[in-house]
Amino acid sequence: MTAGSDQSKKKLTRTISLPSLVFYGVGTILGAGVFVVIGEVINEAGRLAPLAYIIAGLVAFATALSYAEIAARVPTAGGPIDYVEIATGNRHAGSMAGWMLMTANTVSAATIVSGFIGYLSVFAELPDWAVATSIVVILGLIAAVGMKMSTGFMTVTTSIGIFTLLAVLWAARHGLAVTPEQTVNGLASLSTAAAAGLFAGSFLALYSFIGFGDMALTAEEVKDVEKTMPRAIIIAFVIVFAFYALVSAAVVGAGSTGHIVQADAPLVAVVVREGWPAWPVGLASLCVIVNGALTQTIGASRLLMDIGRDGRGAPQIFGRINDKTGTPLAATGIIAMTVMVLATLVPLKFLAEATSLFILLVFVAVNTSLVFLKRKSQPADVPNMWIGVPVIGAVTCTAAACAQVARWVAG
Repeated sequence: MTAGSDQSKKKLTRTISLPSLVFYGVGTILGAGVFVVIGEVINEAGRLAPLAYIIAGLVAFATALSYAEIAARVPTAGGPIDYVEIATGNRHAGSMAGWMLMTANTVSAATIVSGFIGYLSVFAELPDWAVATSIVVILGLIAAVGMKMSTGFMTVTTSIGIFTLLAVLWAARHGLAVTPEQTVNGLASLSTAAAAGLFAGSFLALYSFIGFGDMALTAEEVKDVEKTMPRAIIIAFVIVFAFYALVSAAVVGAGSTGHIVQADAPLVAVVVREGWPAWPVGLASLCVIVNGALTQTIGASRLLMDIGRDGRGAPQIFGRINDKTGTPLAATGIIAMTVMVLATLVPLKFLAEATSLFILLVFVAVNTSLVFLKRKSQPADVPNMWIGVPVIGAVTCTAAACAQVARWVAG
C-alpha cells in the first residue's frame, strides 16, 4: 500500500465532548453575528432590527434541525459533500456542494477578520494588511496544532464573549422595555421602503446563524457523535438566538443608532453611548470575534481536506493529515492565505452578503438531501425530525436566496 493511499484512509481523532462542542458552536455563531454584522443589520432594518434577527432565526432554525439529524446520520468531515452524494447518488452534486460551502466558509472567515480590524481600531490605527496578516497567521497556527487546542481556546474566548454581551445588555437594558412598542408601531406604518429594509436586514442577519453548519464539519472529531452533535447544535442555536434578539432589542430601543451603524466597532459604540468606557468591551470583543474566524478557517480546511482526500478536484496534498498534529496542514495553510487576502481587499458588507447567498444554496441542498434520506430509511440511533422540517428549510432558504438575487439585479 502506498503512502498516498494510507493518507487517504486516515481519520481525524475524536476528542470533542458535548460541552466543548456547545462552546465551539456558540463561539462560531455568536462572534460575527452580533459583534460585527449588527451595525449593518440596523443600518438596513432600522428600529425593526430585532424583528430582522427573529425572522432570520426562524428561517435558519428549520435548517439547524435538519443538520441535527443529517450530521448524526452521516458523521463525516465532508458534511454537505457526503450528505448530497449519499442522498442523490451523484458524486458531482456532492462535490459542487463541498466547493460552495468551502467558499462560503472562507469568505465568512474573511468577513470576521475584517470586523476584527474594525474593533482593533478602538485601540490603535494600524494598516489593515498588517492586522489581517497577523491575526490569520495566529489563527492558522492554532487550527494547525489540533482540535483539542482549538476547542480549549474557544471555550475561554466564548466565555469572555458571553460575559461581554451580558455587560452590553446591562448597559442598554432600558431599551428592552421600549423596543416592543417601537416594533408594533413600525409594523403598523410599514412602508415599501421599510419593508425592503426589513428584508435586507433579515438577509444580512442570516449570516449570523450559519455557524451550526460548521459544527457539523467536526463530526469525525466528536465523541458519541450520534447523540452529541444533535444536542449541541440545538443548544448552541437557542443560546445564540436569545442573545441576538435581546441585544438587538436593547441597542435599538436605548437611543439613537446613527453613530452605531457608522462605527467600525458597533457594540463599543453602544456602551460609549451609555456612558461606559470603550476599552473593556473593545478588548473582550476582540477575543470573541476571533472565534468565528478560527472555526470558519477550520471548517473550510476540513472541507478542502475531504475534497482533496476523495479526489474531487483539489490536489491530493490538501487531503493529507499530518501525523503529529492530526490536522490537514496544507489545507489549513492555503485557506488561511485566502482569508488574509479577502479580508484586506474586499468590503465587509459584500463579504457578509456573499457568504449568506452561498450558504443559503448549501442549506437548500442539505435540507433536500435529508428529505431524500428520510424517504429511503430512518435509522433508530439518530434524531427523527418531522419530514416537514427539511421541506420548510428548503423552501424558506430557496425563497430567501431568490429574493436576494432579485434585489441585486434590481440594483
